[in-house]
Amino acid sequence: MPAQPLAAFAVDSLTVEIHPDKATLSRAAADFVAGHIRAASAARGNARVIFATGASQYDFLDALCAAPDIDWPCVTAFHLDEYVGIAADHPASFRRYLQERLFSRLPFGAVHLLQGDAPDPAAECRRYASLLAESPIDIACVGIGENGHLAFNDPPADFTTSAGVHVVQLDDACRRQQVGEGHFPSLAVVPPQALSMTVPAILAARVISCVAPEARKAEAVRCALEDPIDPACPASALRTHLHCRLYLDSASTGLLKGHAQ
Repeated sequence: MPAQPLAAFAVDSLTVEIHPDKATLSRAAADFVAGHIRAASAARGNARVIFATGASQYDFLDALCAAPDIDWPCVTAFHLDEYVGIAADHPASFRRYLQERLFSRLPFGAVHLLQGDAPDPAAECRRYASLLAESPIDIACVGIGENGHLAFNDPPADFTTSAGVHVVQLDDACRRQQVGEGHFPSLAVVPPQALSMTVPAILAARVISCVAPEARKAEAVRCALEDPIDPACPASALRTHLHCRLYLDSASTGLLKGHAQ
């Protein structure tokens, strides 16, 4: 039986669900994503899906892997971002993260990886953008960073670029989050740059599912929902998408003032 939210409401075009905890919201998001994968596979014979990484995605990915009746060989997978200059087997590599937590567990039809250690990062961005542009993305699975970022689009994000993937400079708040989540031992070794899908490229997906649990995301969630839509809070752009659902828990909604909790 699908998880029932404690509350649900809309902010502009964005649908928001509040669940009791991270595990419950992750199951709800997985049910939502699984349903859209099944629908895309049935309608078009293929589902093109973008995946995110980070600590907020662990329970969601586990729940999605357990979802029944998905024709995984019909799924083509992409991911949002990768650090510049680290190899695929680096402990903090997003390629490694997804290989261990998702791609090795299911028989995907195709998996397209961002090569963070490519000798020409700009050329790698163009290569990956061309793969993304071959056909519309059916569903993008994203999260919200502690600084409000989407993928590695730190504030102020570019809401108007025509690029699909770009090289970005990571701000200190983003880099500290990577240390706090245990991906790197210290700030000094967090790469200063990353390859990232752009905000317009993410918003081009037919459907977006966003999970943002935990109290450390509460200020970013407040900004995304209650401040103006602005590059200063990249996640606020989700409010412009007609088919986006944001999954929150009681902890990440702790600073909301103008919406039901």
